[in-house]
Amino acid sequence: MSAPTAIAIGVFDGLHLGHQSILQRALARSRPGGRCVVMTFDPHPDVVLARTAFHSPPPLTPIGEKRARLTALGVDVFHVVPFTRELAALEPEAFVDLHLMPHRPSAIVAGEGFALGRGRAGTCERLRVIGATRGFEVEEVPLVMMDGAPVSSTRIRGVLGEGRVEDAARLLGRRYAIAGTVVTGDARGRELGFPTANLRLHEERLVPRDGIYAVLARIEGESEQHPAAMSIGMRPTFDGELRTLEVHLIDWRGELVGRELAVEFVSWLRPEERFPSAQALIEAMHRDVAEARRRLVAAAGADPA
Repeated sequence: MSAPTAIAIGVFDGLHLGHQSILQRALARSRPGGRCVVMTFDPHPDVVLARTAFHSPPPLTPIGEKRARLTALGVDVFHVVPFTRELAALEPEAFVDLHLMPHRPSAIVAGEGFALGRGRAGTCERLRVIGATRGFEVEEVPLVMMDGAPVSSTRIRGVLGEGRVEDAARLLGRRYAIAGTVVTGDARGRELGFPTANLRLHEERLVPRDGIYAVLARIEGESEQHPAAMSIGMRPTFDGELRTLEVHLIDWRGELVGRELAVEFVSWLRPEERFPSAQALIEAMHRDVAEARRRLVAAAGADPA
């Protein structure tokens, strides 16, 4: 008997608790001794199939991060299928033969409501029929519910768009994070007594609502996370014209330009504001740092050991 190969199939943007449930089933069905394959699509099917011009929201997990997280979970193969209108027009049997059967699957695992192919005819029920003649089973994993609603990428984008990073963390099963390179800024923060690292993202991805956050920052090459306050927005007090991502590492001094910085969002503090003067802004920044420190201490006490 050949070793089992289970294929988890879906977009998996965010790798949230619902996706993790699917992946756990695929991993279980591929063990012991088999392979777990994750098949996903890029670009997002909604972008390709839109009837009118459609601005796709940035991803929660760009392809590079998705690959790294899946590898850490124990996935053996990460297969990205280019999504096109031609792909979407395939009959389910043709899709299976072209894209799934080369992996010689013993099981296909998908989330509740998943469908592929022309007119979304390739439901899990239809795939079971196809699998009966090709030697694989199909498992449809129920939605994960939280607070009376399904955990979904759309729901997570919504709460991040409102700055509700604590709620996003509950849905993801981890804190939402971004990473990038520290670039040279205009030194405005340093002039105000709060030097900041200006972050340029590695890949396009969703950034939470403009405002001030308590965050944890990890510098490239270090294991320790530093308490920090982060500002996202246009810096209206100084009539800023570009959206900036600025991180102030609390009680830390050093040069960060050119280094990589990863930031985890812990708590929302307040919206971005226009202050009547630089002095009023400085006073607000003192309050923000004190509140960020308090929130981070509280969060550390709530985290399991």
